[in-house]
This record gives sequence, structure tokens and C-alpha cells, in this order.
Amino acid sequence: MGIPTTTREYRLPKVDGFHNLTVQEATVPPPKSSEVLVKVHAVSLQFRDLIVAKGQYPLGQKENPVPGSDMAGEIVAVGDAVKDWAVGDRVCANFATDHIFGDVNAEIKATGLGAPIDGVLTEYKILPAHCLVRIPEHLSYEEASTLPCAAVTAYNALMGPVPLKGGDVVLVQGTGGVSIFALQFAVASGATVIATSSSDEKLKIAQKLGAKHLINYKKTPDWDKEVLKLTNGRGVDHVIEVGGAGTLQRSMNAVRYAGWVHVIGFVAGQGDVSSLPVQALSKAAMIRGILIGSRAQFEDMNRLIAAAGLTPVVDKVFPFEETRKAYEYLESQQHVGKVVIKVAKN
Repeated sequence: MGIPTTTREYRLPKVDGFHNLTVQEATVPPPKSSEVLVKVHAVSLQFRDLIVAKGQYPLGQKENPVPGSDMAGEIVAVGDAVKDWAVGDRVCANFATDHIFGDVNAEIKATGLGAPIDGVLTEYKILPAHCLVRIPEHLSYEEASTLPCAAVTAYNALMGPVPLKGGDVVLVQGTGGVSIFALQFAVASGATVIATSSSDEKLKIAQKLGAKHLINYKKTPDWDKEVLKLTNGRGVDHVIEVGGAGTLQRSMNAVRYAGWVHVIGFVAGQGDVSSLPVQALSKAAMIRGILIGSRAQFEDMNRLIAAAGLTPVVDKVFPFEETRKAYEYLESQQHVGKVVIKVAKN
């Protein structure tokens, strides 16, 4: 088979909603010396994709982007200077293509796929070889496509400056992609997990994945007090904080002295955070912003996934032609884990 010269890709010519998702044909250039051409097999969606489609992504986005940040695929061509990769290798791309190791900076942030630069919702994608990681052997393309954003974010949160250890207690908010991965990593590491959700059905799934304590925050609005009760007043070591301003104050109540609140999302909307400085000070608690993670962390995480035999939770898979339906399903918040688009038919 020759190297493809065209690809079908989705773009967002307008950004007032995902109804603007438009398929078009584009030219595929040959890879430069340090690049690879990847056949995209699967793409997973996140909350970020919904807000990019609405033009509301707070970290900035280009005009008329190809959306999507998370893909799994196979290499179909390599540049002449690429040494570590070969045609046929199964790969994911790191979320920020230039985040190899260490701390993020403004230049690295500007290489985030699917917003500041074109993303992966396309049949073929040229990528710099330095952003690639190998897919764990036991994972399908659909499963592997869930790793770059949600899984690496969860791993970075729990394995950061003070890594999670056996016996720690972790609070995960909700049952979306990041929270489910955090639950799986925490359980695999010997930690106790407390999971919150508005749905008893979703909490049952969290329990099957190893969550020890379950809190329905609709039935228990003061869930922070329940967390303290469950931990005998101590609080949790780590909070996977995906709600943002709407939940941050309660997260600070629930964390232990000198514990970690990992700020990852803002799905709960606005809230009063005026007491936050005093809460942080009085508990000597760490509030840490998580901006996905590096390729080095991705590789470390994949070793954990392989060693523990972890399988990502894929809720539903949509064909490439039904991408809008995939966005609709994600927006409905019916899912547990990840929503995936199957791009390649073979």
C-alpha cells in the first residue's frame, strides 16, 4: 500500500457548538525527516472538546481547528532521521507534542493538540516522532485512545511531587475519564478510594472497579462532612478535583492537613472560593494545578498499566461518521469512563 496523500478530517469553521463539526478532505504531506505519518484508528473525547467546540476554552484555541487531542494509531511512514520507530508500530501521541519531560511552560502549552494546534480527529496525522509512546500490548486501539489526556492527567495528579502510596485515601469526584483512571491507579497502588457521583448506578460501577466508599452527592449534599466521617476526621490524602470553583471549598474541607487537592477541571461551574486562601493556610494543604503531563510520565504510566493489567473503561464507541452523536452523548453525561470514536474501518 502506498503512502496516503489525502485524509478526511473534521474541522470547526464556527465555534458556537459541535453542530458545526464539518468533514472535509485535506492533503497529507509526506513526513519530514523527524516526523511520522500515523493512521488514526481511534480518538477519545473529553470535556475539553465540548468547550473548544463552543469557543470557550480558557487556554486558547486556533481558528477553524481540527479538534481532538487523544488518539491511538499505527505508523504508516517515517521520516529519514527517525530511528526509534518503524512502520506498523502501535502508538499514542502525547497531549502536548513538545512536553517530553519536566515542567510545562508557555511554549509547551502551545503544542496541545486540538486547540492551539490542529488535533487528531482525522484519518491520517503527521506527528513529531518525539511525542510518541508505545501502546501497551494488551490494549485495543479504542482502549489506548483514552490514555493521553484522562489517564496521564490522573497519573500526574497521583504520582506527582509526593506520590501516592499504599494505605493512602483518595477522593475521586464523579465517574468521568480522569476520575475513573484515578480510581484504577489508586486501587492498583494499594490506596483506599472514596467515589462521589449523582447516580447510584454509576457508583455501582465505581464499586466494581474497587472504590471502597460511595457517596451520592445529590442525596448527601454535604459530602465533605461524609468524607471526614469515613476517615475518622482525618481527611483524604489526595482529592481529584474536577468540579472547579463549584466544589473546591468542599474539597478543601475533605482533604487532610498537608494533603493534596489536584485541580483538574471546572465541570461544576461557579462557586464561592473567597475562603480558599484561609483554608489552604490553616490546613497547610497543597492546591496543585494539573495540565495533563509529559511523555516521560506517559511512559511510566504505561508500565503501571501493563504491570497491573489495567483496562480503560470505554463506555461507548461511535463510528467516525457519527462524531456529532459522540459529542452529544458526552454532553449528556450519561457515560462512565470514556467516549470513543472509531476512525479506521480496518
